[in-house]
Amino acid sequence: MAGLVDGKVALVTGGGNGIGREAALAFAREGARVAVADLEAEAAAETVSLINAGGGQAISLSADVTVSAQVQAMLQGAIAGYGRLDCAFNNAGIAGHQVDAAGQLTHEWSEASFDRMIEVNLKGVWLCMKHEISLMLSAGGGAIVNTASIAGLIGLRTSSAYVAAKHGVIGLTKSAAVEYAEDNIRVNAVCPGYIVTRMTALHRQQRSEAVIARTPMRRFGEPREIAETVVWLCSDRASYVTGAAYEVDGGLTAA
Repeated sequence: MAGLVDGKVALVTGGGNGIGREAALAFAREGARVAVADLEAEAAAETVSLINAGGGQAISLSADVTVSAQVQAMLQGAIAGYGRLDCAFNNAGIAGHQVDAAGQLTHEWSEASFDRMIEVNLKGVWLCMKHEISLMLSAGGGAIVNTASIAGLIGLRTSSAYVAAKHGVIGLTKSAAVEYAEDNIRVNAVCPGYIVTRMTALHRQQRSEAVIARTPMRRFGEPREIAETVVWLCSDRASYVTGAAYEVDGGLTAA
């Protein structure tokens, strides 16, 4: 039986670990050839090794998604490797503790921390979309999924810049979906809740019981559960889905 994305070419940014790695593995299992991109080149290469060892096809790329020239080079690498781009998962991102803002209220954030958060989590998604869409327009269509967050749907204490960036990602997603629907380009977002990843390790350590108590399914999510949603959104099974922001959060935002 053919996979959900059999024969397609998929790009995954932030593919070196966590949700990105699981998405790259899921794309490969479902029949896609995968370009795995990460700022950490060794991590991307590890993901590629896992895919190739499992009988899939993958190449590794390295890029800083905040630098336009590097994003262009990343996409050129994917095209050089596979000849086209059908699917893109814009997943690279950072958390508050990575910009020295863990636990800080809005007025406590430094300007530098705020700027870096927006640069990576919002501008980085826009830059990837900008260049991916150009390729997809020339190719006659494609599917893009952006990693937003439940933080793109609700407010969270001590996460103001992260929340602002993720709300922005959903706004970009919806606007692009409207703009390019007639060009056969679908653009959606996935909104993870609290997932077991390296990025959430500190938060899980400090607030595990409180988070689980707020989540109707009473557990953290697994990266593979986000990955499965992403691959479906990129597949022809989701052919009438665009401009959506899918919550994969164990019911947290519904409670």
